[in-house]
Amino acid sequence: MQLAGAVGVVAEQTEAGKLDATANPYEVAAVAREVKDQYMFGDALLVAPIAPSAKTRKVLLPAGKWYDFYTGKFAGENQTIEVAPSLDAMSVFVKDGSLIPLLAENRQWTPAASETVALEVRHYGEAPGKLALYDDDGETFDYEKGEYSWTQLAVEKDANGAWKSSVTPDANGRKWHYSEVKWVWMNGR
Repeated sequence: MQLAGAVGVVAEQTEAGKLDATANPYEVAAVAREVKDQYMFGDALLVAPIAPSAKTRKVLLPAGKWYDFYTGKFAGENQTIEVAPSLDAMSVFVKDGSLIPLLAENRQWTPAASETVALEVRHYGEAPGKLALYDDDGETFDYEKGEYSWTQLAVEKDANGAWKSSVTPDANGRKWHYSEVKWVWMNGR
């Protein structure tokens, strides 16, 4: 896989900030930096492409703890780091406590309306996490008639400090397309 793009210039300006996934996803308080060569994908993933000609690149990690998507290793928090990713694996970082649902690596399509598949859910870091996972048939407009489900996924520590995961089906009893959930702990546990 080849990635296009160039490492941009970091410009600084003073600005007060508050976390807002749309307006200020980096929760920068004292110094705001305009970063044009990395982006947030939702609230949990930070993507930092690298130009094919570059050997390394700088990545501004927002407030909070961030982990490498592929290894689960701690990457840093509220700082600029330098990474040297390979061209076949884009630099992706995951916020502490995030749950990332994944289909099998060899799947190139979404499940058919009547098909069920296994789901892998990765938990990153040491903070508890929650995720509402949306699902519909993927083929029709029946979601407009309410034919969809919201399944709640959660990870937290029990009274003994052991991690436990839970899957809470849609309150309306609607079926989802996943036959099983495999939990993967991406933090050295």
